[in-house]
Amino acid sequence: MAPGAYMKGGVEEIARHCLAGLRPEFPAMVRPGDLLVAGRNFGAGSSREQAPQALRHLGLAAVIAPSFAGLFYRNAINLGLPVLVCPDAARLVDGAAARLELEQACLVLPDGSRVACEPIPEFLRTLLRAGGLVPHLKARLAARR
Repeated sequence: MAPGAYMKGGVEEIARHCLAGLRPEFPAMVRPGDLLVAGRNFGAGSSREQAPQALRHLGLAAVIAPSFAGLFYRNAINLGLPVLVCPDAARLVDGAAARLELEQACLVLPDGSRVACEPIPEFLRTLLRAGGLVPHLKARLAARR
């Protein structure tokens, strides 16, 4: 997901090669606000925080998958990238439009049907609303002053 060969180049360089081993054209295809629909245990083997950081840098609004590797899941949340567990993610067709309703934990398909996802716990949604863990902590510290 985040090729080690590009780690020295920074997030922009990593993002240009994101998922290159699976789909080299992926970075060029992504448009701001796109959703990435992935397979089971997405993020497994990707313990670097640069993996979700690269996805966020590309402009993805969220990652949807039937399950996530735990470390990837928390890294994504901590960096402000929503990740939703969606057992029926396979219903989504590559390139199809879908709208994410994060607070309702669902995807709305073009025909109006909904695909339910597991709700993100409130304390993690708080981090997402702040833009990630660091912005959340900065805001809390500023509020105490």
